[in-house]
Amino acid sequence: MRRSRLTGFLTSLLLAAGLGLTGAASAHASDTAAAGGYVALGDSYSSGVGAGSYISSSGSCDRSTKAYPYLWNAAHSYSSFAFNACSGARTDDVLANQLGSLNTATSLVSLTIGGNDAGFSDVMTTCVIQSDSACLSRIDTARAYVANTLPGKLDTVYNAISAKAPSARVVVIGYPRFYLLGQTCLGLSETKRSAINGAADYIDTVIKARASAHNFAFGDVRNTFTGHEICSGDSWLHSVNWLDIGTSYHPTAAGHSGGYLPVLTNAA
Repeated sequence: MRRSRLTGFLTSLLLAAGLGLTGAASAHASDTAAAGGYVALGDSYSSGVGAGSYISSSGSCDRSTKAYPYLWNAAHSYSSFAFNACSGARTDDVLANQLGSLNTATSLVSLTIGGNDAGFSDVMTTCVIQSDSACLSRIDTARAYVANTLPGKLDTVYNAISAKAPSARVVVIGYPRFYLLGQTCLGLSETKRSAINGAADYIDTVIKARASAHNFAFGDVRNTFTGHEICSGDSWLHSVNWLDIGTSYHPTAAGHSGGYLPVLTNAA
């Protein structure tokens, strides 16, 4: 997701209102070298924002050594590894900046993409600082974009991947639900939490449908994150984090190793 925009919005919120919200499985190493190369594409849910241990050379892309692509590659012996996922990436950014490592020798591609296109940062900022009705209205706008515009954006990205890496196994991974509902939990109302979860389900449904249409695998992390949502008492997702605002609503290191990595392991 777009970390810089979320940081700006929520830092302003902190100064203005002082609000406070509260909120593994691993891949098995191959016995033999994995054939071909592995390329990890996508947004902050693939780069590892929120997981810490960022690779200094990745700059504002915030690629983490605790992110699921890095963990997957460390457990296997690919001929090459390109960690191209970047915080804030949208579909157009993937097309412009992330596909250069793909080639006919690429055997595995993973990616998360679509949340920033749908306005993730604006949705979460609206829901944090405004009323239930404003939150629901902003979510409705995002859902309309996901229904009418995002499928074509995804198709363009998926077609480009297939053209550049025709032999690759492509694993498109979705987004988790953010909240465990029905719990006593400071912060957003139950109405907002339920609507945010519904939006996550909706975008995952659309992403899965487009991935399937391209014969790509879809990795659903909603099951692995069940019991580890915000308000669960054992969350693998950051709520609003006033000490590091940009990590808000992103998976922790445990979310990558216990939530995302097993899904890639099963689908790769």
